[in-house]
Amino acid sequence: MSVNSYKEDEHSIGTGKWNTLKRLFSYLLLYKKKIAFVLIIMGFCVSVSLLNPLFMEYAIDDDIASGNMIGLMQLILVAVILNLVMIAGIRLRMYLMADITNSILVTIRQELYTHIQTLDFNFFDSRPTGKILSRIIGDINSLKDVLGNFVTTMIPDLITVIAVAGIMLIKNPPLALAALCSLPLMAFGMWLIQTVSHKRWQIFRKKASNLNAFIHEDISGIRVIQSFTAEQETAQTFRELVKEHRHSFIRACRINDSLGSIIDFSWGLGVATMYFIGIRILGTDQVSLGTFIAFGTYIGMFWSPIMNLSNFYNQIITNLAAAERIFEVLDTRSEITDEKDAVMPPMKGDVTFQDVCFSYDGMVNVLQDVSFHISPGETIALVGPTGAGKTTIVNLISRFYDVQKGAVLVDGINIRDVTTYSLRSQMGIMTQDNFLFTGTIRDNIRYGKLDATDEEIIAAAKAVHAHEFIIKLEKGYDTELKERGGGLSVGQKQLLAFARTMISDPSILILDEATSSIDTNTELLVQEGIEVLLKDRTSFVIAHRLSTIQKADRIFVIDQGGILEEGNVHELLEKKGAYYRLHMAQMALPVS
Repeated sequence: MSVNSYKEDEHSIGTGKWNTLKRLFSYLLLYKKKIAFVLIIMGFCVSVSLLNPLFMEYAIDDDIASGNMIGLMQLILVAVILNLVMIAGIRLRMYLMADITNSILVTIRQELYTHIQTLDFNFFDSRPTGKILSRIIGDINSLKDVLGNFVTTMIPDLITVIAVAGIMLIKNPPLALAALCSLPLMAFGMWLIQTVSHKRWQIFRKKASNLNAFIHEDISGIRVIQSFTAEQETAQTFRELVKEHRHSFIRACRINDSLGSIIDFSWGLGVATMYFIGIRILGTDQVSLGTFIAFGTYIGMFWSPIMNLSNFYNQIITNLAAAERIFEVLDTRSEITDEKDAVMPPMKGDVTFQDVCFSYDGMVNVLQDVSFHISPGETIALVGPTGAGKTTIVNLISRFYDVQKGAVLVDGINIRDVTTYSLRSQMGIMTQDNFLFTGTIRDNIRYGKLDATDEEIIAAAKAVHAHEFIIKLEKGYDTELKERGGGLSVGQKQLLAFARTMISDPSILILDEATSSIDTNTELLVQEGIEVLLKDRTSFVIAHRLSTIQKADRIFVIDQGGILEEGNVHELLEKKGAYYRLHMAQMALPVS
């Protein structure tokens, strides 16, 4: 496995940073009342912190200078009470914002998950599962601090910076201007850093996604890796991906960390300039001791929020890439859309292909001008070499993909003119991947019909001869299955998937390699269940074992982008064409 298989394009950098931020912070509006209350609390806390230096200045220049101890004690009492209330307000603010931000994360994650459920197969075909998981879990979690600190850090610190600057300018403009002289230097440094930093954090997010995708695939395919003794090769690939991940993180952090040094330098330069101007130029006769102490406190109150704002700015730069990746998925639209709200009426099972052309990549047609008509109740078998287009045909009937040319009709209705839900809810589809969910056997069978009774579940299992092995398990139908049905044989998993399809009682049935993993003896038993299931409903059966389709009404031999031959088993054997050669190959007899 090559490292390049897991790489994303590092140059696909988004440009709408402010739109992304605006969209992200719009989620805060869902909690306007709570946030308004938090802002009131923060307004009080900021006011108390701004008053503290004035209390100090008044205490030094007035109460202490005049020996007014009673006034000093009263001032201290008022200050202590206000500061205790401020501390309580800060704790309440932290609790409320934690509740708000966690609620927002739940909302975004639910929106993302729900949206992904609506996307078509093309989306999943082009993205490893690990990269999708990275966006649902890791990218969303990284937004927590940004959302919380926007209210608890950015707003109060911004107010503090403006208020402190205003107070200093009112009290002593020359001293204030001296203290703030290094602001242009800091602003230029922040602009320079963000220009480089955002791109580096985007690259880091992509590297993290690549690593997550590899780990997910590696663990999912661990049996194959160990079977082919490929542990060393995968470990080498992992080391290379980790190395890229680490390198991208260091590069991003290095530029981010330099912002703190710029602010520290600007802070120190402002303090030094203020004291130089105050002592050497203005002189102590124009600036009292209390004013010097108050300004020293205020300049700390000015630059400390600046430092907090810079850290918040770093958080935004760091996590903006995560927000962009989330919104990229949310903005992805399914190619399979319900153009009309019409509902498919109860199906009879009449299926027609009219000059259908289809390509997965837009370049090579898998199907080329395919046309056929299936009457209600017919059983159609699709045979042919791997990659010929058998599964593509049934995927188009189910509208998992849309045709590029032509039309697919069910009961004379173009399937693009009805909702996909009303179409698929009347179809039973058993795919090649017999996926079983974590849960009980009963729940997995009921997935085909969510309101099915226990009696219906048992009847479906008996029909496909799954009941026999289920009741031998320790908890029977209540046996808990592990991920993907771990603990069951491949054949047992296929029987459960078959029971799940049978219980849905569909009008159109699609069986894609329904018995490929079942032993010959069990296959003979399952065929009885299949015959019951196929009766009086339109069915499409894809099979490599020709013995399983002998009773099909018609057999389509699919190859070279179309239907090479068509007929029942006897007609096709008499032709001695493509089907005859397939039949002879499976019977291990020479072709005459």
